[in-house]
Amino acid sequence: MRIISIHVDGLAQAVENGLYSWLQSADADVVAIQNLKAKEYQLPDSVVYPEGYNAYFFDAEADGYSGVAILTRDMPKAIMTGLAFPQCDMQGRYIQADFEHVSVGSILFPAVDQYNSLEDKLAFQKAFLDHLTKTRRKRRDFIFCGNFEATHKTVDLGDWQNNQDVPGFLPEERAWFDQMFGPVGYVDAFREANFGENQFTWWPDEESARRNLNGWRKDFQICTPNIRQYVVEAKLDTNLKFGDHAAVMVEYEFDED
Repeated sequence: MRIISIHVDGLAQAVENGLYSWLQSADADVVAIQNLKAKEYQLPDSVVYPEGYNAYFFDAEADGYSGVAILTRDMPKAIMTGLAFPQCDMQGRYIQADFEHVSVGSILFPAVDQYNSLEDKLAFQKAFLDHLTKTRRKRRDFIFCGNFEATHKTVDLGDWQNNQDVPGFLPEERAWFDQMFGPVGYVDAFREANFGENQFTWWPDEESARRNLNGWRKDFQICTPNIRQYVVEAKLDTNLKFGDHAAVMVEYEFDED
């Protein structure tokens, strides 16, 4: 199962710039997309019905903001939207496709912006960590993909020395990753197969930062521990023009009916 996660700067614009054409060559089984910036009914049929995929959407209540989608080659057994807390559900931040033995989710964490304060972002992290804890009690495996709006270790941030007091790399945010990858038991799937440096997915100033490698790894695929043995390849595509994030591409060596 090849899973791609990508944060776009509006889905309609991304498709216009070649997103769906690129996906045909990328040959993904599941594609998790974040930051649609439009409600499903506002999108043209060419966006809502991508060739070769079943497409599912979860909109934010506000116009032109947030929203997530998931595209699947095979028909999922079920689609779930939201995580049962208002900040996620009203802002269209989570959608999940359930297959026979594994569920794949597309998630967009809040940034500190006009809609969310730092306190709101930390509250979202806590609520999602609670959800992860509950999933460990279920008899199925999970893969969560998306933009976490934060990064974990110094290797994942080009200029970490000067960003220790910046949202996205604050001590409490890094401690949250420690909990997720520690006691809660989730696995950073990308790092199971890719140990390279400068594996960044977002750059605050694209022109200068990419040249100076001053990036952040904000986009993750995390999985339950049973799946870590099936991660065989993980890479980024940083040459895309669908937004200011790279695509995260992970190959899992199992099939889902």
